[in-house]
Amino acid sequence: MQKRIGIVIVSWNSKRHTLNCLASLKKMHTFGYRVKVIVVDNGSTDKTGDAIAKEHPEVTVVSSNENLGFSGGNNVGIQKAFDLGSEYIWLLNNDTLVDKNALQLVDAFEDSKIGAAGSKIYFAPGHEYHKERYKDDERGKVIWYAGGQIDWQNMIASHYGVDEVDRGQFNSILETQFITGCSFMTKKEIIERVGLLDEKFYLYLEDLDWCMRIQKAGYKTLYFPKSVVWHVNAGSTGKPGNPTQDYYLTRNRLLIGLRYASLRTKFALIKEATKELFGKNSNRKRAILDAFLGRLGKQYEKQ
Repeated sequence: MQKRIGIVIVSWNSKRHTLNCLASLKKMHTFGYRVKVIVVDNGSTDKTGDAIAKEHPEVTVVSSNENLGFSGGNNVGIQKAFDLGSEYIWLLNNDTLVDKNALQLVDAFEDSKIGAAGSKIYFAPGHEYHKERYKDDERGKVIWYAGGQIDWQNMIASHYGVDEVDRGQFNSILETQFITGCSFMTKKEIIERVGLLDEKFYLYLEDLDWCMRIQKAGYKTLYFPKSVVWHVNAGSTGKPGNPTQDYYLTRNRLLIGLRYASLRTKFALIKEATKELFGKNSNRKRAILDAFLGRLGKQYEKQ
C-alpha cells in the first residue's frame, strides 16, 4: 500500500527561507510515496502565500490571520494533512534544506514501537555558531543535532554532537530522549493517541513535551541519520539568544520542569526562578511570572 506523507511547514514573515526549503523538497526523492506539502502562512505580512502560489503551485497553503506560534501553526498544518489523507506527518522547519534522500526518515517506522523519528541535522553552511573554527570543506558537515539528551537534574535539554564536524561518528541509529521539531516525523495513529502539540508552549520546547507524551504512551523516539537536513539556525525568530527566544525558553523550561521533572528538581527550579525574580533581566522576570500565574500560549512579542 502506498504510504501517504504530509510535510508540514510553518512560515512567519520568512518568505525567502520558505521558498528555498520548498525548492529543496522539489528535488527530494519521494520513493513512490504520496507526498503532500502543506505550508501554514502564520499571519505573515510579506505575501508568502502569493509567492508560493506562483513558484510552487503544487503546495497547499493554509493561511492564518494571526501568528499561532510553532505549536499552533503546526497543529493547523497537521489537521490539514489529515484532511488530505496523510498517515505520516513530517514537521519541517521552514529554514531548512533537505537532502535528496531525506524522506528515508519513513523507514524508521518499520519497527512498530517507534512513535517518532528525527533526522541528522547540520548547520547550513555559513550559519555555524562558531564560524571561525571550520575550514571551507567542513562547512555543511557541522552537526546541529544528532540526537538529544535531557539533564533532568538541571533541567537542560541539549543536542548530541553540536558544533562537531561529522566524520561518521553519528551514523548509528539510536533511541533518543527527544527529537527537535526542526525535523520531526510521527504517525497519525500516534497523534490520535497522545494529542497534538500543546499550544500552551506557543514557541520552544513543545517538541520535548510531545516526545515525553509519546514515550509515556509506550513508544520510542528515534534518531535516524539516514535522513539529512541542513538548518539555518533561528532563521525565523532572529539570532539565537534574542529577546523572544529568551522569554519563551525561560517560561517553557519552567513549565516542562514542573510537568515532568523529579520533586527535587521542581523545588530547585522554583528556588532558581524566585531568585531570578529579583535579578536585573526584566524579560526573564516576566517569563517566570507568566509561568507561575498560568499566563501561557502567546504572551510576548518583541516591540
